[in-house]
Amino acid sequence: MFQGASAINLDAKGRMSIPAKHRDALAVQCEGRLTLTKHPHGCLLFFPRPVWESHREQIAAWPMSARAWQRIFLGNAIDVEMDSAGRILISPELRTAVGLNRDVMLLGMGTHFEIWDAAKLAENEQEAVAGAMPDVLSNFSF
Repeated sequence: MFQGASAINLDAKGRMSIPAKHRDALAVQCEGRLTLTKHPHGCLLFFPRPVWESHREQIAAWPMSARAWQRIFLGNAIDVEMDSAGRILISPELRTAVGLNRDVMLLGMGTHFEIWDAAKLAENEQEAVAGAMPDVLSNFSF
């Protein structure tokens, strides 16, 4: 179960270091084999390969009416591997598609991660808090 936020800097080549707290789990779960794809909310989805393969099968089975969504998720998917230093290379196409610059946030979302431009994530979170709470949360409490 991946959770928590990590502030990370992309290097000049677009490489991102996976935080040590997740690196070992990813090495065991998928031998460092990962998949990145675009999300329409403006971030990247980052999956251990076995988790992605399950999603990929489901997405590929969607009807023709969902072809545009298949293009977003499947058409932008890129397989990557952690290098010996625990880094992954985020392609220029994906960095440009979601506006990733130097400062990024890696968010653990249970079975996968989201990678956000740090400023865009802060803006999104402010908008979410300022907006109405979804009905599904009306009876939720800590």
